[in-house]
Order: sequence, then structure tokens, then C-alpha cells
Amino acid sequence: MLILFNKPYGVLCQFTGEPGKATLADHIDLPGVYAAGRLDADSEGLLVLTDDGALQQRIADPRHKLPKTYLVQVEGIPDEAALARLRAGVDLGDFVTRPCEARLADEPAWLWPRNPPIRERKAIPVSWIEIVLREGKNRQVRRMTAKVGFPTLRLIRVRIGDWTLDGIEPGSWQATTPPPALQTPRRPPAPPSGSSGRRQPATGRAKVARPRKPV
Repeated sequence: MLILFNKPYGVLCQFTGEPGKATLADHIDLPGVYAAGRLDADSEGLLVLTDDGALQQRIADPRHKLPKTYLVQVEGIPDEAALARLRAGVDLGDFVTRPCEARLADEPAWLWPRNPPIRERKAIPVSWIEIVLREGKNRQVRRMTAKVGFPTLRLIRVRIGDWTLDGIEPGSWQATTPPPALQTPRRPPAPPSGSSGRRQPATGRAKVARPRKPV
């Protein structure tokens, strides 16, 4: 089973948590599913869950690292120099981010209201950036935009690989199937009944030619 969930703001990416904290259990009533990746409590958007442990590992495996697309509302309007710094990789002190895609974006027409709403400061404009990463460190996007001078106000993950938020309302989920590249490999067919599947040893002894004695 594989499901796509639109995580609302303030929901923890786990099924148990502290009293008074919203968790996945408040929205998903399915046994045995776990998140393949995470989102911070104050981030929103697409989260993939599955009950297949092998699939969960493949989704998170760096060899299959799926591009993740974020829409980020920031304070201020980044210029091309700031966007170029994001694309080239940002030194965050404990690690340098990999090159990524970053561009200015329009505010999405489908944007739902956030509860609570973001803070607004009349003297500072806001703008949106689309960022595509192929890695995922703790609070990476927020740290990246802050480092180049544009703090994140709102963060929404809209795509993971080919999976998107299309048609999924906040707090809702829908079932889907993994792409062929991530599906569990099929096992080879079992050998016929009564056979071990191993090559049987030859019967009898092979004749060995002996050298002739010199005359």
C-alpha cells in the first residue's frame, strides 16, 4: 500500500506524540503505514506513506533520491544573485547543500489559508520561490533561504518525483501505486515440486586417462 497525504500545518510526521500535538493518527486511520521521509511540523504539503518496509527504504535511499519540489514564501524579493547562490549550493556550516533548482514563482491560485496565518509586516514585501532538491537535511530549505537573506514564512512541498498534491485537500489522502523503478522486484519462480532447484551431480565415475609407461 502506498498513500499520498497533504499534511496540514502543525501536524507531526508520526502517529504518536505529545499531548495536545496533532499527529498523523488524527488524519490517517490505516494500520501499519509509516512515513517515507518527513516534513517539519510547521511545513505543509505532500507526504508519502507505505506499509512496505522495502519500498519505504527505496524511496529514502540516496540511489533513488527523488526530486522534491517546494513552494516557499519568503520575506523580501530575492534577486538573481540570491537565486544563483541557492542553485550553486549554500554553506550552512555543518554541510554544503548540493546544487539545486531555484526560481521566482507566482503565488499559487490553489493556495489554501493557513491556520494560524503567517505574520505580515507592511514595510516588507513577500514573494514565492520554487526550489527543487535532491537531498533532504533537517530544516534545509528554511536554512538555505535564511542564509541568502530571505527568511521562510511558509513552506509547502508540492511534488515528490512524479507524485503531486493535485486533488488532495489539506488533511486528506489518496491511495496510489509506486512507479516501476521503485516496485518490489519479483522473485524467480519456484522450482518444480520434488526438485531442489539445484543441479544434480553426475552418476558414476569419470574415466581418467593414465599415461603409458615408457618402453
